[in-house]
Amino acid sequence: MRRLILIVLASTGILSVAVRAADQPNVILILADDHGYGDVSMYGERDVRTPRIDQIARDGMLFTRMRANATVCSPTRAAIMTGIYADRAGVPGLVRTRPEDTWGYLAPGLPTLASVLHGAGYHTGIIGKWNLGLESPNTPIERGFDFFHGFLGDMMDSYTTHQRQGNNYMRRNREAITPQGHATDLFTGWTVDYLRERAADRKPFLLYLAYNAPHFPIEPPAEWLARVKQRAPGMDAKRAANVALVEHLDDGVGRVLDALRETGLEKNTLVIYTSDNGGSLPHAQTNDPWRDGKQSHYDGGLRVPFAARWPGVIAPGTRSDYAGLTFDVFATFVEVAGAKPPPDIDAVSLLPILRGLPPRTEPRELYFVRREGGPAYGGKSYEAIIRGDWKLMQNSPYGPLELYNLRDDPQERTNLFQSQQKIARELQTALRLHIQRGGRTPWQPPARN
Repeated sequence: MRRLILIVLASTGILSVAVRAADQPNVILILADDHGYGDVSMYGERDVRTPRIDQIARDGMLFTRMRANATVCSPTRAAIMTGIYADRAGVPGLVRTRPEDTWGYLAPGLPTLASVLHGAGYHTGIIGKWNLGLESPNTPIERGFDFFHGFLGDMMDSYTTHQRQGNNYMRRNREAITPQGHATDLFTGWTVDYLRERAADRKPFLLYLAYNAPHFPIEPPAEWLARVKQRAPGMDAKRAANVALVEHLDDGVGRVLDALRETGLEKNTLVIYTSDNGGSLPHAQTNDPWRDGKQSHYDGGLRVPFAARWPGVIAPGTRSDYAGLTFDVFATFVEVAGAKPPPDIDAVSLLPILRGLPPRTEPRELYFVRREGGPAYGGKSYEAIIRGDWKLMQNSPYGPLELYNLRDDPQERTNLFQSQQKIARELQTALRLHIQRGGRTPWQPPARN
């Protein structure tokens, strides 16, 4: 039947269009949740083993200086989906179940990675965690995705019950579902099914696979925890649980890579693996060698694992020290797809680097923002900016400004704010301009009459 259809297309002059679509590479973003830089073995020997995530770097390129767009979930995800800084997308803080705890609202009408690639002829799918809206108009199907099989909320109170504060946010497209099993296994299995369907369809696709692992609660399957305890009986109990949860995630990534090979999709698919922010120190996650962790503007909260694989394009075993941000995935995927990027995006395509060309040399500012409630934050925002070797930051709206030279002091131990006032003032001016731009976008939904 497929051959007959192709003959008819050829006779009408449409075959060339179909062939061009078939030649477009597939693109997959695997985004982990709170996966710290120190919890991936591709950056050096660790007590955690991640051979399948490491395989992406071995088969392709390892990035050593990539940072997340924010220190928590929603802002980074909004930036990745739009290619612009999180506050410009309307999401400077977390989208949560209760409105009084929510500090973001994805701007209506803003193009997303899914809508742009859909317009370029791609099938667009998301499996896993969304965290950019719980209801219309900000559900995945309404923001450019053809297919959604996952979780709308910010986190699960349990990997096995999938509830959030008594609410069921598991969906297949628009339908509420109640699947059984560990969330990591569910998302992996759904992804394998999706890849098999896409292989049969032959249309290029975008897959956004957003695991909620290893976000707390730290709930590895019992057999995975037993393996870690057997291997390292002296390991701290909290640490062992996190290691098991990460290694279970790694196995899921491996099953996805295996499915790409088995379906014949591997050679024409760009895969990028990264995380939405650093690991949570209170939950025994690590971001070594960087200072601090999730929620912090020190690099432990921002530096994330990042690896890309694309057979025949990315040379195996290569690495890049380019200092970029996770939302550069947006610009990269758009360029790979041959699509036209929206105007005024902030993201930068990594495609030249992936092809082995020198990285861009023009100066680039990296801007970070988070808005949060509670007594520690009061609904206010706090920001950071990196320009060259210099980083200006706050770690809460009420905290002092700090200035670090990242070349001389990568662990951010010596605050130079008082001794380097000229540089501090320059970065303060640059930071104000970013804050002004972000302030043009509302981060709460319009009032209902």
